[in-house]
Amino acid sequence: MKIYIDGTFYAEGEAKVSVFDHGLLYGDGVFEGIRFYNDRVFKLPEHIDRLYDSAQAICLTIPLSREEMTQALLETVRQNQLHDGYIRLIVTRGVGNLGLSPDRCKTPTVIIIASTIALYPEELYKRGLDVITCGTRRVAPGALSSAIKSLNYLNNIMAKIEANQAGAGEGLMLNEQGYVAECTGDNVFVIKRGEIFTPPISAGGLRGITRAVIFDIAADLGVKISEPELTRYDIYVADECFLTGTAAEVIPVVKLDSRSIGGGKPGPITAKFIAKFHEVTQVDGTPIYV
Repeated sequence: MKIYIDGTFYAEGEAKVSVFDHGLLYGDGVFEGIRFYNDRVFKLPEHIDRLYDSAQAICLTIPLSREEMTQALLETVRQNQLHDGYIRLIVTRGVGNLGLSPDRCKTPTVIIIASTIALYPEELYKRGLDVITCGTRRVAPGALSSAIKSLNYLNNIMAKIEANQAGAGEGLMLNEQGYVAECTGDNVFVIKRGEIFTPPISAGGLRGITRAVIFDIAADLGVKISEPELTRYDIYVADECFLTGTAAEVIPVVKLDSRSIGGGKPGPITAKFIAKFHEVTQVDGTPIYV
């Protein structure tokens, strides 16, 4: 594996960052997870825009233009001779001292990793996920905006630990008002009487790229979709439920807190969205090998 760090490609065993990098010391930085399929990077401009928006929100100036970042990312995939896979794009505050202030970090660090990923076993896409509600609440927007995809994921990790300890495939996170925000790494959708519902971004979920693709697919299929505030009750009584994320793609949920959703197996509308999503990813995207 060849990994991009600040303009140079390193072999996996030689790819290193300083122990004084504030991305390590404080989780100070931003990142994107990006998929590529069939020699095309899916929704690359949207991911690049979100990366730069996240950086601007935390007063981090990325040392590459959007076009330079795009070319560096594509070259990283080419260097690894991959055709389908996953890209982790990271920008840290850079090397500083042991103090908290970012003013001592002179140059941000840019890291690009291209590899493969399988977030869930293939069996779960056919059988569906069991999900539990986590006691860990989503960080309030007044403390840290969920729109910022930062390197500090401890809030999500603590919830994921709860899900793992309960033997669940995922963990549902509520906000401080008790409304559904998102899962530990995915957006949530429920289907009731042929309509789709998903929490508004203001509830504390990430403005997911795959989430936006679902809105596009819904429009193409003529399925109504809306964004009301949701509680666990809305998931308990749903006909179907599914999660979306760059790594997860679209995956069905068949139980929440030991309660079967719908018939306890993936539903027909979810199946349509999964099939359509796979169709789109095979033909849409930025070409890697020109």
